[in-house]
Amino acid sequence: MAYNVLIFGASYGSLLATKLLAAGHNAKLVCVAAEAELINKEGTRVRLPVKGRDGLVEIESRKLPGKLSADVPANIKLAGYDLVVLAMQEPQYRSAGVRELLDAVGKAKLPCMSIMNMPPLPYLARIPGVSLEPLRGCYTDASVWANCDPKFMTLCSPDPQAFRPPEEKLNVLQVRLPTNFKSARFASDEHTAILRRLEKDIEAVRYEGVELPVKLKVHESVFVPLAKWAMLIAGNYRCVTKDGIRSIKDAVHSDIEASRAMYGWVVQLCVTLGPEEKDLVPFEQYAAAAQSLGTPSSAARALAAGAPYIERVDRLVQAIAAQKGMRSPVLDEVVRLVDARLEANRRSADAAAKPPELAKRTA
Repeated sequence: MAYNVLIFGASYGSLLATKLLAAGHNAKLVCVAAEAELINKEGTRVRLPVKGRDGLVEIESRKLPGKLSADVPANIKLAGYDLVVLAMQEPQYRSAGVRELLDAVGKAKLPCMSIMNMPPLPYLARIPGVSLEPLRGCYTDASVWANCDPKFMTLCSPDPQAFRPPEEKLNVLQVRLPTNFKSARFASDEHTAILRRLEKDIEAVRYEGVELPVKLKVHESVFVPLAKWAMLIAGNYRCVTKDGIRSIKDAVHSDIEASRAMYGWVVQLCVTLGPEEKDLVPFEQYAAAAQSLGTPSSAARALAAGAPYIERVDRLVQAIAAQKGMRSPVLDEVVRLVDARLEANRRSADAAAKPPELAKRTA
């Protein structure tokens, strides 16, 4: 029996969709109209490095056994879906149409697996000893999660790194770090069984006789996805500097001991929440992977492009640390830099939105 999976987001979401299609399951991507029209006409193309192959292997969705389609949020009917995947950036869930669809998913009690860097607020309710109320301000709009039950929410660490090549159409995604998706189980055995079946089916896939990277790994521990926090704070958010942005590789390796210390601090915080050391990733393993990340993080790129809102895992980690009596001056400075850049971006956006005469009078 093929599962039907609804995926919020057609960019990063197309990577997991490709893995599902190759395993014989069906996926629908929730996206904007232009993306939906293109994907329904031409499908998606995902390029990834494969061990033993020169260059990149391109996988076309139309050549896979599963069925792919796409549509705008307002046209989605939830009947018949077995699993929902959240693959949009956190600020997007407050958008008109997306917000209403997420609310409907919550009310329908459909199991949701997030592959966002920013863990959904309901998932954090599954972490013992974490108070949710002080964390609400870390979200663009925490109210969008109001009807999502923690029992139906899990988190999958989005470790694979991918991007849309700017010279290509919107249905093309390129993977530069083909690591695995690492998901925590659901609260229920019934919903966890869905993930286990997908894990097994994806593992069995061979494409043109070759085993493909980027698997789905399902873990019993609720803490496994938190391993991404140390990577994000030591690398992704430290791409933002007072002088501009830099690559993840430079953020990590320009001062390896400072990166090691920041990484270790976040690991220490995670351990206070309850995970075992085996649930987390050693710094040396992360630092080696960062050698291949020669561009700035998506958060840093968004800030540089003028985004008024981004995912704030930096603020979230800072706020959870405060609950545990921990503080890092380095993280505080990261948060300050991101806050300042976002404030400047919002002022610029507000000024651009004003009629010319009004902007002139208020300048």
